[in-house]
Amino acid sequence: MTSSIDAAGSGRAPGAPDAAETQRQILYWRLLAGIFDNEPQAALESSSVAIVGEHGLPAALLDPGVSIDTVVQRFPDLEAEFESLGEAVRAAEEPSTTAATSAAEPAASPGGGTAAPESGAPPLIAASESPATHEAPPAPLAELPGEEAASAVGTEEVRSAALVSKLLLNVFATGSGNVSATQLACWQRDAGYLRRLLSDEGNGELRTVLAGLEGDLVSRMRLREVLADPSLAAQLTPSMSLIEQLLRDKANLSGVALANAKLLIRRYVEQVAEVLRTQVQQTSAGTLDRSVPPKRILRNLDIDRTIWKNLPNWNPNDERLYVDRLFYRQTAKRTTPARMIVVVDQSGSMTDSMVNCTILASIFAGLPKVDVHLIAYDTRAIDLTPWVHDPFEVLLRTKLGGGNDGPVAMAMAQPKIADPKNTVLVWISDFYEFDRSQPLFESMQAVHRNGVKFIPVGSVNSSGHQSVNPWFRERFKAMGTPVISGRIQKLVHELKNFLD
Repeated sequence: MTSSIDAAGSGRAPGAPDAAETQRQILYWRLLAGIFDNEPQAALESSSVAIVGEHGLPAALLDPGVSIDTVVQRFPDLEAEFESLGEAVRAAEEPSTTAATSAAEPAASPGGGTAAPESGAPPLIAASESPATHEAPPAPLAELPGEEAASAVGTEEVRSAALVSKLLLNVFATGSGNVSATQLACWQRDAGYLRRLLSDEGNGELRTVLAGLEGDLVSRMRLREVLADPSLAAQLTPSMSLIEQLLRDKANLSGVALANAKLLIRRYVEQVAEVLRTQVQQTSAGTLDRSVPPKRILRNLDIDRTIWKNLPNWNPNDERLYVDRLFYRQTAKRTTPARMIVVVDQSGSMTDSMVNCTILASIFAGLPKVDVHLIAYDTRAIDLTPWVHDPFEVLLRTKLGGGNDGPVAMAMAQPKIADPKNTVLVWISDFYEFDRSQPLFESMQAVHRNGVKFIPVGSVNSSGHQSVNPWFRERFKAMGTPVISGRIQKLVHELKNFLD
């Protein structure tokens, strides 16, 4: 043991006052190396093995293939120490007055002794980035290895460093390459352990980071194996990356796997639809038809306008307003439904836009006096209008991948334009058409000149990121119909303006 620690830079025997601090530093440097470098560091690994052995900890804490649940099952005495990590974090997040009070009262350590005050509580490491999402973890789990301890570091702090390293490496060091169903299940259990320790209720950042890590694992795993197991499939968090995987692989699924895939897609559709519905619910069903005279009934009487228009008839002598004309509210709506034609590029680069716009089209289709048509295309076009009210069924009928052939989609859309001034054409694509660019733009320009409200959309997604062919972008801008970029709220706003 002594030689291992000396090799790491201790220079002192294990019982020396600062030996424990050096040991803790070694464990934390191993943690950082494990998160940011897939290759194990031999010196750190050998030193860590010696450290956990000296402090009576099992070597399983250093094995990334062993889950926290397995460690706790094999070594029940460690469960209380894992739980104390969460208590330390929650205590550190309390107001300073509470922290000062708790620091003044020593607490019993898991081993039965007396723990150091809060200022010397076991630190929990803060990984500056998660490897899959490149985002900072939601809450600092600990001071960095180089931070000076406020009090002397002892055995309990070294043990805590080993436990913290185990937990964070299992959750954040997800590695690379293929992932099996068993590995995903183990990661989900470890992530659940971290959530419990940090009490993630209301902690949106933690959920976002963990969801990103899970999405990365899902994209690298044998998805069919997971979907065939109902218990594993039920633990999957619906996300855009998962839905894309399901849509790409749905032709190869059957039986239980296909049923679980459909359930996940439906769950995601319902989640997105709930958000979009709140943005659309105020959309009117049509504009007032001024050509129809208002009904002269009491219910439609416009009191304010009647008073205002008759103010010249006010008699100050008897203090009375003499009304010689009544005004009524206009209530008649136009009887011709507004027609909305949504054309969605379903090539591989537009998956998120296709999912979002399919759901959005179904919401508008549920409004009165709105006639929605939906077309999806890659090198061929398919009319999905019969299923426009059910985005789940639409997504099951799409086929991701392939190239682009916009003129084919336009040939399907043009016959649907019966009343140009009462029609909006929404075209969602990255507009990379190559040798078909000129004919597609000319047909779009002709539709616009005929009076159709033309709305080109580069992409509509949650992140706001998009990539649009600059050739089309410049021409759409010159035509007076600039490409809508980014978030779906912009498209909702444009559609509401048209319907109003």
